Amino acid sequence: MPTMLRAMAVWGLAGGIFMVTMLITATAWAERPRALPEGQQPEDVRLGDLRTLNDQFPFRQVASAQAWEARAADLRKRVLVANGLWPMLPRTPLEAVVHGKVERDDYTVERVYFQSMPGHFVTGSLYRPRGEAEMRRPAVLSPHGHWPGGRFHDHGEQHVRQQIAAGGERFEESGRYPLQARAVQLARMGTVVFLYDMIGYADSVQFQEHRPGFREAMNTPEGFGLFSPQAELRQINLMGLQTWNSVRALDFLLSLEDVDANRIGVTGASGGATQTFVLCAIDERPAVSVPAVMVSTAMQGGCPCENAAHLRVDGGNIDLAALTAPRPQALIHADDWTVEMDEKGMPDLRQLYAMLGHEEKVDGQGFYHFGHNFNAVSRMYMYNWMNRHLGLGQQEPVIERDFQPLSQDEATVWTAEHPAPSGDQVGEAHERQLVQWWDEQQAERIEAMKPTDEASLEEYRDVIGGAIDTIIARTLSDVGQVTFDLVEKIEHERHLIMTGLVTHVEANEQLPTLFVFPRETWNAEVVIYLHEQGKDGLLQADGTLTPTVKQLVEAGFAVAGVDLLMQGEFTEDGEPITRVRTAVYGDGSQPWQQYAGYKFGYNLSLFSKRVHDVLTIVQMAHTTDYETERVHLLAMGETVGPVAAAAGAMADDRLHSLAVDNAGFRFVHADRFEHPMFVPGMVRYGDVDALLALNAPRPMWVSGQLPNVAKAAYEAAKGAENLTEGDALDTAIRWLIDGVQR
Repeated sequence: MPTMLRAMAVWGLAGGIFMVTMLITATAWAERPRALPEGQQPEDVRLGDLRTLNDQFPFRQVASAQAWEARAADLRKRVLVANGLWPMLPRTPLEAVVHGKVERDDYTVERVYFQSMPGHFVTGSLYRPRGEAEMRRPAVLSPHGHWPGGRFHDHGEQHVRQQIAAGGERFEESGRYPLQARAVQLARMGTVVFLYDMIGYADSVQFQEHRPGFREAMNTPEGFGLFSPQAELRQINLMGLQTWNSVRALDFLLSLEDVDANRIGVTGASGGATQTFVLCAIDERPAVSVPAVMVSTAMQGGCPCENAAHLRVDGGNIDLAALTAPRPQALIHADDWTVEMDEKGMPDLRQLYAMLGHEEKVDGQGFYHFGHNFNAVSRMYMYNWMNRHLGLGQQEPVIERDFQPLSQDEATVWTAEHPAPSGDQVGEAHERQLVQWWDEQQAERIEAMKPTDEASLEEYRDVIGGAIDTIIARTLSDVGQVTFDLVEKIEHERHLIMTGLVTHVEANEQLPTLFVFPRETWNAEVVIYLHEQGKDGLLQADGTLTPTVKQLVEAGFAVAGVDLLMQGEFTEDGEPITRVRTAVYGDGSQPWQQYAGYKFGYNLSLFSKRVHDVLTIVQMAHTTDYETERVHLLAMGETVGPVAAAAGAMADDRLHSLAVDNAGFRFVHADRFEHPMFVPGMVRYGDVDALLALNAPRPMWVSGQLPNVAKAAYEAAKGAENLTEGDALDTAIRWLIDGVQR
């Protein structure tokens, strides 16, 4: 007993407050032990408001260029995972068709369509300077944004007259057709320009709506469509499709014989700016970037094509735009959500570029007397930036000239000789085919990564483990200061029970916790017992230890029970929850506003947060001057077994072993966004099997048939003897007890 009291004194003092409110010698409680008064919840930031796209997203500065390199790698992986492009999809043949050239005075326009995926067409207009080039030309990729009609957009006569009067435009034609205007002027400056359609705009007719949203008919176990839980479990989403179209549009541009691959620019406004900085974040081929009226610390983009699960849980658009560094980048701001960029955002980007030794390569300009736009004033700023950094050799300032716009008949790629997709190539039939192909391609890639040796195991950890890192967003090494405040200590004949609060200081997270200690001899090992009922699962109805806990304590282990987020004292009745609260966009009344990207793009899943809680308790078990030699995880049940497996995947050798029974649960079973175990992407990256495999070669007991990928990982790690198959809780306890001698 003196040894254990000494250890507990240290554990209590580690929290900074050693407040024993009650010391009782007893054999039972009349009520379950609590760390907080009845009706009071933990002081945990996660119980507050969920984040939405309209919150503030300040840039997270780093201390050095080396620190930025590491953060940039994590952010870039996050963008790829969020877009369903980790690992990257195969670049299938474009089968590009270029036809119907229209000749103007000093430029030409051709109609283009190609396949970004088999059977899925990207459409657009290809602008070129007239005449033969003496050398390869620079090129500009031009995503258009959410202007009505997209590539066919016409501001209208009344609007353009108002813009001319306000100084925003110079000519009626370029003011009415600003998307064409910028492509024409860039072509006149000597660049090849590809102005391409966003999904559901202009000639992109295969999706009959730009943002169809959740549809019950598309939410099926097989043959599901975008926006469904099954698609999100596989990280297949509209933003990923739009981003992939941009990657393939760049592939198309670089396939042209007259394009200089070393001089590629990208520019777009609003949603087109989102495509601009997202493409530059994941693709190093663009040399120059000008995103207009989008990047800010405020609103992050309101369309599903700008949002994806996991994308902005660790930063916002300033962070994502920073991934272009140190390549030249100019940002345009207006009297919209970008109005504060001069004070919030641009100073951070300038500081980053200066730290990287390229302060001259970033700039920003606010035209605050105009609303949301890419008008002639903003375009001229963009032309001059492209001129300098693409080496176009034009006299500055570049002055835009008027032009003869294309009619819709001249611009459309679909003609009698080149008919538009129809039948199964459009609508929900096409959507299902596209999603199925995407799913099959990624599943095949990931299946092929099953480890066979040390090298393939390393790749598996990099790719699958890297994705899980992104989804969970915390490892054990990330857990900082943890404290323990002792609330109540109960002395029993053969053990002590101590209730208190474990606090993760930096994260403002607080966990009601119960520790059981043997009164005689402690073996310096701790078993963290995760239970469906939280810490109450350690005790029987009369307050005595369950047979499982009693057996462990009598064997010399200390046992820790914890209320994970939304267990036990986090809830009103202490019962397991069946639904989680999720964020929505706007009033949530439209089907597309229920998109998972709004829910999980800014907030982690409950599952990930519970994994954080386990890591906090592992850290707590080692946060003592009295050295804990080993920490083990024991988890039995469908809501805690996978949490333990994921925590093991996120832990280092401070977690010695784990015993897991997930009761047959698979993430594919979480078929609704409000399911407590719904985790976007988890099916894509191997479900529970992958979480178990990522523990190799840590000693692990698993109930039921061992997954093949886990066996393969343990064999590749030369730790096959550490993987044990079991069939019941008592065999798991025996395995833990016997492990003391291993």
